[in-house]
Amino acid sequence: MNFLKAEWRKLAIINYEINPEILLKYLPEGTELDFYKGKCYVSLVGFMFLNTKLLGLSIPFHRNFEEVNLRFYVKKKERNEWKRGVVFIKEIVPKVALSFVANTIYKENYKTMPMTNLMQENENELLIKYSWKDKMWHSIEIKAEKEPLPMETHSEFEFITEHYFGFTKRENKTSEYEVYHPKWDYYVVKSYQLEIDFNKIYGQDFRFLNNQKPNSVMLAEGSEIEVKTKKYLA
Repeated sequence: MNFLKAEWRKLAIINYEINPEILLKYLPEGTELDFYKGKCYVSLVGFMFLNTKLLGLSIPFHRNFEEVNLRFYVKKKERNEWKRGVVFIKEIVPKVALSFVANTIYKENYKTMPMTNLMQENENELLIKYSWKDKMWHSIEIKAEKEPLPMETHSEFEFITEHYFGFTKRENKTSEYEVYHPKWDYYVVKSYQLEIDFNKIYGQDFRFLNNQKPNSVMLAEGSEIEVKTKKYLA
C-alpha cells in the first residue's frame, strides 16, 4: 500500500566519511552499516517535496515544502538478498503537521523549523539553496552545470542514491518501509557553500563535521517517488 506519493526534486547531497563506531548506537537491530569502497558515509541532504499526497489525498498548504535530513547507509540481509537502505539521524521540515504525522506514524525524528529555498537558472548554471533556522540560519548552496547527466554504474553517486529502504530504530524495535523511484540523473557541481553548525542541529556526535571537508558534493534531479506503508521486523 502507498502511504505517500510525491516528487523529490533538486537533491543537494553533501557526503562525509565518518568513523563507523559513531553510528553504532543509531543502528537499527537487524541491519549493518553499508560501505562504499571501504568508506562509511553520512550525508546531509536538502531537497524539495512537491505535489505531495498522503494516502492518496492532497493536504492543503502541505503539498510543496523543503526538507533537510542527515542520514547514513545500512543493509539488511533477507532470503539471501541484501536490502539497502538509509537511517535518518534527524529530518527537518517547515510545518508542524508534517513532523507530527512522520513522528507518529513512522517514528522518525522530525523537527519543525522555519525553512526557505532559492532556485535560479541562467544560460550556464543552476543555483540551488536550502536554508533552515533554529536560533540562527543554516544553509546549503550549490552551483552546478545546467544540463543533467545519466547515472554512472558503480559510481559513488549510484551508491548514495540507490538505497531504496528506510529503517527506523525505536528502542529494541526496527521498522522498515520501501521507497520506489527510477534511477536519478545528476548535475556536475561547480561550487558549493555550507553554513551549518552540526553540533547545534545534530548533537555532539556530529560536531566534528564542522571542521571536516566533504568527501563529495552532489546534485540529483530526483523524480516522482512512492513510499510504502511501514512494517515492523521480527
